[in-house]
Amino acid sequence: METRGGNSGREIQVQPQDMASANQPPDSRRDVGYMRRAIELAQLGEGDVEPNPMVGCVLVRDGEIIGEGFHQRFGGAHAEIEAIRSVARGDASGATAYVSLEPCCHHGKTPPCSEALIRAGITRVVVALTDPFSKVAGGGLKQLRDAGVEVTSGVLEDEAAVTCAPYLKLLRTGKPWVIAKWAMTMDGRIATTAGESQWITGEAARADVHHLRSRVDGIAVGMGTVITDDPMLNARSSDPSASPARIATRLVFCRHRLPPENSRLVTTASQIPLTLVIGRDLLSRGEARQQLDRLRILGANVIETNTDDEVQMVRAALLQMGALRMTNVMVEGGGELIASFFSAGQIDECHVYIGPLAFGGRDAPGPIGGAGIARLPDSPRFQIMSLEQIQDDVKVVYRCSESP
Repeated sequence: METRGGNSGREIQVQPQDMASANQPPDSRRDVGYMRRAIELAQLGEGDVEPNPMVGCVLVRDGEIIGEGFHQRFGGAHAEIEAIRSVARGDASGATAYVSLEPCCHHGKTPPCSEALIRAGITRVVVALTDPFSKVAGGGLKQLRDAGVEVTSGVLEDEAAVTCAPYLKLLRTGKPWVIAKWAMTMDGRIATTAGESQWITGEAARADVHHLRSRVDGIAVGMGTVITDDPMLNARSSDPSASPARIATRLVFCRHRLPPENSRLVTTASQIPLTLVIGRDLLSRGEARQQLDRLRILGANVIETNTDDEVQMVRAALLQMGALRMTNVMVEGGGELIASFFSAGQIDECHVYIGPLAFGGRDAPGPIGGAGIARLPDSPRFQIMSLEQIQDDVKVVYRCSESP
């Protein structure tokens, strides 16, 4: 049970089926248990290690855990190194290493983990997921086997893939993982018929959103949201001394107009990164180009998409974001921009906050605008990953069944 904001609440995690069935031999069941712990450790690195993958490692000898570690920050020691360092007296010889992702075998910001495991005297390595990165791609497992280390792979592979999904998508498609976020009433409205929306959810739920903002690389909105709300789109904490894990780039999709120079996004562009995603129409107008030059001077960066088609803009922008090694991007609104991402087939995950209100009204807006779909089979399908009560609000995390 998890408690948020002083009131009782609970969180239900929905996990894929694993291999820990009663029909498995004891050794296999033990492998599953230790691997699940490695995956739990991996998740502690969320928001701190990207664009690297989240990885956890557990060292076991004579049926006891003697060391644990996870990749804690980008550029820092990998999980295997952290686990070896945690062993009392530094002696990990004869141990089995459970690693949620294949150990690296190349020199990057850190030396190869496969070599470190061999030097530490590890006699068996159990891996959940093979790393598809071209400089690894089975090479780490081969190096271990060539050194006489016993290797087992594929233990809790599906669960590890869920944890590594943003990393895997960036590798396979060149695009970041996209999270859509919205708050709505029990009857699915994001504002009243008069446009009032502050606040549908309580303080604890809004604090959770700021925590999520501190874990992503980009926060995207459309120009309608900029004009209506004049948002900052930064991560704020109730603790003034706390600093976010990372500072997300604010991303504004601009098809036909640009943000005002006195907007909060622009006036803070020299302190908090701001990138404008520009359509072809704006680039063709002399007045808009002059305004864009002034926005650049004020600190804004620009992604040019060379199209005014909303779906093509989304796809082109995501490719450029991926080239910048953005791993996670959150789309906060408005409804038209979220609809464009859905139409482009680029929503991987949804974080939906439901407040204990009911607005009604046929003209009260919902979270997804656009033309919508006409046929039920055309809707993307989602799985519930978690369901959490946050004081009087409910948070549901969905993941698209078709995501890479």
